[in-house]
Amino acid sequence: MVAALAGLSHFAPADIDQRVVLQGIPWHDYLSLSDLFVDRAGLHLTYVEGTLEIMTASPRHERVKKLIARLLELHALLRGVPITGFGSATYRREEKERGLEPDECYCIDGEKRYPDLAIEVVLTSGGINKLAVYEGLGVREVWFWEEGAFSVFELAGTGYARRLVSAFFPSLDFGRLAQLVAMPDQDEAVRVYFAELNASPVSNR
Repeated sequence: MVAALAGLSHFAPADIDQRVVLQGIPWHDYLSLSDLFVDRAGLHLTYVEGTLEIMTASPRHERVKKLIARLLELHALLRGVPITGFGSATYRREEKERGLEPDECYCIDGEKRYPDLAIEVVLTSGGINKLAVYEGLGVREVWFWEEGAFSVFELAGTGYARRLVSAFFPSLDFGRLAQLVAMPDQDEAVRVYFAELNASPVSNR
């Protein structure tokens, strides 16, 4: 494990997320590592049934996920959706052997043990299937941003199903959101979205 961790440079390149995937890791070892790295920003540990992924997020990754959060929180505020944000808090469920830190996550209409909505930024392929982890945690909706577009998944009785709209934010236009995320200036993107939301009639969320 030490040799594998040494493969992660202290700082990831600006556009590349670095990851190591380890097999055969007991739950208690995952807990020890998770607690050890709890204060290291940009480091994400994802665990499912003995498989552990350790990822160092690049500056681009952090910029994209933060802009998505700013835009979503603005949408929620102006559309009257009560949300509580928990950022990249660690969530674990021992009986399901699952644990991770979302890029961003929220509870809708009041705080809960696990978030209702999780958001993931994907810059590099491979690694653990995050939906398998979120299903074990019971997260109702997961958004992935990858290659400039959003994919939305809603938890149903047989697993996650892909959706075109969010159950929590049905008036949110993901195509437009992706365009705003692509803007190089965060403040400008937020100002533009603020003006657009104010100019359009208030809908049901």
